[in-house]
Amino acid sequence: MKKISFIIILAFSASSSFAQHRYRDANRIGISVGTNYFNLLTADFETNPELGWNAGLSMRGNFYNNWDLVYAMQFSEQKFSVTNSNLEPISYKLANAQLSLLASCKVVENHLSFEFGPAVQVNGKLGLNASDENDIIKGTTLLAKDLKSVSNINVYPVVGVTFGLRHFRANISYQYGLLNTFSNVNKSSIGAQIKGNAGILNGNFIIYL
Repeated sequence: MKKISFIIILAFSASSSFAQHRYRDANRIGISVGTNYFNLLTADFETNPELGWNAGLSMRGNFYNNWDLVYAMQFSEQKFSVTNSNLEPISYKLANAQLSLLASCKVVENHLSFEFGPAVQVNGKLGLNASDENDIIKGTTLLAKDLKSVSNINVYPVVGVTFGLRHFRANISYQYGLLNTFSNVNKSSIGAQIKGNAGILNGNFIIYL
C-alpha cells in the first residue's frame, strides 16, 4: 500500500507540474479535509454504512472558457459494518488512496461549480478487530476474515458540486464503484461468489492557496 501510494503521489506531482506550466496564472493548490459516508451495495448479506475521513491535495486550473480541470489526490479511511449470525455488527475499515481528474463547470466564478469525471482508487486490505475474525456473516457460510482481501483497484465515476469563497470552499460529491469489491475474495480458495459495489458520499472543506 505504501509503494502504491508513493506512485500515486509521483503521478499527481507530475500532472500538477504540467498544469502549472500551462496555466501558471490560474492554478490554485487546494488542501482538503472532510468525511465520507461509505455504503457497500450487495444482495449477499446485510451491510450498514458508516462515517470515515478524507484528506488530500488538488490542483485547479483553467482549461477552456468557463471550464476548469481539477487534479486531485485523496487519502481516506472508509468504514462499514456487516451483520453476523448473532445479529451483531462487524465493523470494517478500508484504507485507500484515490487519484481523480475532474472537469469543472464554473457557474459563478470562484463561488460555484459542478464537477464530474473519473477516479481510480487503490485499496489496502479490510481491517477488523481480531475478536470478530471468526464470526459468521449472517445469511452466508463466510467468516468475517474471509472478506479482508478486497479488490486492490476500483474505478469510480464522480459527480459533485463545489461552493464557497475564492480561498475557502466546500465540496460534496458522490461516486459509485464500477468494479466488484469482492472479486479477489471470489478468486480465493473459499470458493465464494459474492458481489458488492461501493457507493461513497464525500463532504470536504477545501482551502485554496
